[in-house]
Amino acid sequence: MAIAVIMDFSGGKLEDYDKVVERIGLAPRGPGAAGGLFHWVAATEDGARIVDVWQTREQADEFYQNTLGPVTAELGIQPPEMSYFDVHNFQTAGPEA
Repeated sequence: MAIAVIMDFSGGKLEDYDKVVERIGLAPRGPGAAGGLFHWVAATEDGARIVDVWQTREQADEFYQNTLGPVTAELGIQPPEMSYFDVHNFQTAGPEA
């Protein structure tokens, strides 16, 4: 079952997010991590919010523990508040007009 994950980084900065993305070898608007279905990030009033949709909870956990976690710790970024949701439905990009 697909899983959505919301990560709220209190005090987080989009510049830090950009450093993490570069460090783990992903590119803005490029393909995501294996198992990832959708990803977005935005500034909030007190930091940054990332929302991911994954094929499975196991894929999400593996990525966060083995890829994202070590890089954010190395850069001194505090762990986010995380919320998980079972996804009832999701849609992909539609045809271009």
